Amino acid sequence: MLVKIQIIITALIIIAIIGVALAAPYIAPYEYDETDFRNTLAKPGSKHLMGTDQEGRDLLSRIIYGSRVSITVALGTALIALIIGTVYGAVSGYRGGKTDEVMMRLVDIFYSLPDLLLIVLITLVIGRGVLGIVLALGLTAWMRVARIVRGSVLQLKGVEFVQSARSLGASPARILGYHIIPNILSPLIITLTFAVPYAILAESTLSFLGLGIAPPESSWGTLASTGWQGMRTFPHLIVFPSLAIFITAFSFNLFGEGMRDYLDPQKRGR
Repeated sequence: MLVKIQIIITALIIIAIIGVALAAPYIAPYEYDETDFRNTLAKPGSKHLMGTDQEGRDLLSRIIYGSRVSITVALGTALIALIIGTVYGAVSGYRGGKTDEVMMRLVDIFYSLPDLLLIVLITLVIGRGVLGIVLALGLTAWMRVARIVRGSVLQLKGVEFVQSARSLGASPARILGYHIIPNILSPLIITLTFAVPYAILAESTLSFLGLGIAPPESSWGTLASTGWQGMRTFPHLIVFPSLAIFITAFSFNLFGEGMRDYLDPQKRGR
């Protein structure tokens, strides 16, 4: 019962956050780049609920618009990691033998390289825009998905219905697409929910270090990076963007944990 409540509450929070991102132009009280130099670095009040930044821009509006970038990066990263990891892990697990060994050794090599180094190199080649960050994070997040999918495929490829399909002459692509992949959707969904907070925190870290989204676009990470410079004097500049990052990442984590417990037959039966 508690698991279901956890899933429902976190799902509603996630839907609300995505809804805010989609409706940003309609619900933001100001334009994200609208300046008011008469109210620079204003503290939270009735006119500006979360205050303003050093150029007089409404912080609430910038957080609302920033959610579009942060959520796009998070979902795009998770999708890329899911597609690459699923295909790679499924092929490795199904083929087995030397092919599996070589493919997994490549995964181990990628795992041994620092994520930050790979992300920086990829963004230097592609660029620091939203697309560049999504590709960079996606190309460093697929290894975990590949390992999970490989393990699931290794378990399923020996079961009777897969063996029957093989004996009837079904191709490996058909067996994977119609018989194996649909039966491992549960771990894939759970992995996807954990990939989203990873992407949000990774993008925020990159933006905080000045390696993320390039101006004039802004994300929660770039807002927190800017706010860090005046944290002692104007704490609202970093508190509110950091709170948005925390709530979103925490909600996805709790949702993923709830889904994992709910879909686990042993825990669900207790």
